[in-house]
Amino acid sequence: MRLLRTKSIEASIADSEASEFQLKKNLSALDLTVFGIGVIIGAGIFTVTGRAAHTMAGPAIVISFLIGAFCCGLAALCYAELSSAVPVSGSAYTFSYATMGELIAWIVGWDLLLELILAAGVVAQGWSAYFNILFGEWGLKLPDNLQGGTGWFTHFDIAAFGLVAVLTCVIATGIKESMRVNLTLVAVKLFIVLFIIVMGIQYINTSNYTPFVPPAQHLESTSDTLKRPLWELMTGMEPQAFGVMGVISGAALVFFAYIGFDVVATTAEETRNPKRDLPIGIIGSLAICTILYVSVCLVITGMVSYDKIDPKGALAAAFRDHGHPGYAQIIAAGAVAGLATVVMTLMIGATRVMYAMSRDGLLPMGMARTNPKTGTPVPMTLVMGFIIAVAAATIPIGEFEEMVNIGTLSAFFLVSLAVPVLRKKRPDLERPFKVPGSPVLPWVAAAVCLYLMLNLPVETWLRFVVWLLIGFAIYFFYGRGHSRVGRNPQLQGGVGDGVYATDLDTSVGDGAEALRKNERRY
Repeated sequence: MRLLRTKSIEASIADSEASEFQLKKNLSALDLTVFGIGVIIGAGIFTVTGRAAHTMAGPAIVISFLIGAFCCGLAALCYAELSSAVPVSGSAYTFSYATMGELIAWIVGWDLLLELILAAGVVAQGWSAYFNILFGEWGLKLPDNLQGGTGWFTHFDIAAFGLVAVLTCVIATGIKESMRVNLTLVAVKLFIVLFIIVMGIQYINTSNYTPFVPPAQHLESTSDTLKRPLWELMTGMEPQAFGVMGVISGAALVFFAYIGFDVVATTAEETRNPKRDLPIGIIGSLAICTILYVSVCLVITGMVSYDKIDPKGALAAAFRDHGHPGYAQIIAAGAVAGLATVVMTLMIGATRVMYAMSRDGLLPMGMARTNPKTGTPVPMTLVMGFIIAVAAATIPIGEFEEMVNIGTLSAFFLVSLAVPVLRKKRPDLERPFKVPGSPVLPWVAAAVCLYLMLNLPVETWLRFVVWLLIGFAIYFFYGRGHSRVGRNPQLQGGVGDGVYATDLDTSVGDGAEALRKNERRY
């Protein structure tokens, strides 16, 4: 079936060596670990921690974070195996192309673009909010219509737009240069997180940990069907806070604080030793962030009773309540530095996914050409930067956060299924890292991702369907007809396996006719 034609792994690897489309290999395991930390630790540690403890789990939010880490860890293991076996840009998109076929790969790639573009825009809005708070402390204030707003076409967030514009220029200069900026900002962010932990320990009151799991409380169901989780409508369950179910609901909320480790896999072609370094970067960054998240949870719930935590600014409010309002400025400064790294990392991930899709012909190939000096796809970086900047400046605050979640979880779901599929299709493939307990563990990972998707609101599912319909229209009207795998059967899995040639050096410019002649022979 043409819609499910696969691209051979050897062809994908050979494509990464094509001169006009080759990325510079500059990244080490340390770079990847810092890269992962840079995108994982962001809005989650500054906002989600307090909100989840206050409304869902109480001090047991620590358990919620451990459950979330376990769920993410399952997906991380799957990413680690596939990225070590298929060290090519595109992450879940590339893995799906090699295992489940072109249409599924397009859906995954399209979902990843949804996740990364909207996530970068949303986090840029969060950065703008902290930026305005920080400068407000110094007596500086932007007009209201130049800050983030909740209505359509009523504002233009100039700070968010400016941040994305600056980061676009940084990313276009080269991946190593981007990593140097990222390393500096991550260092600042880690300093702030460690500052919170070390300074907060002295104000911990152990009585605030009792009860560790607060008694269950039933919540009133919202009358707006579109706002209710799909799982509630399917099962007739009533929402509950605290208790055991509250801890599990808290895990579903804080799960999204871990989103970002998958972006590490998008830099596979820019890694010096991807088969060794990618698993280290993916799993290492997730492990470090889990330790930091749990530590912050213990500090915040120890400093303030869970029912008195300020869900909007838990960390700053906790120190203010203990007589240290100046610490709020330090935390705001850390958030400004920390969220900037998240935006940059998400933007790099988005450009690399789009780069892989363009190189395969599913999007215009001209955008995937790399600059010989910087080793980056400059045209694509500029296009992606413009899209994200406009989204960050104009989309109402709080409108599309959950769209990020469903795009991420759908990709996690398909990546988890891809592990046993690839093992069955290509048992001969070298796998420097293997998921233990396969195929059971990948199936469990897929089930967890599906469950979390079903806990998202009906409104989010409807928007997701609309996004998929737009994607299908682009694929059937453009991508399917321009697909390199469709035009050159040698690249297909089962046909080109073991063939390391690529048509990319002749598929553009003066060599286009040579490629067309080659295609007519099939």
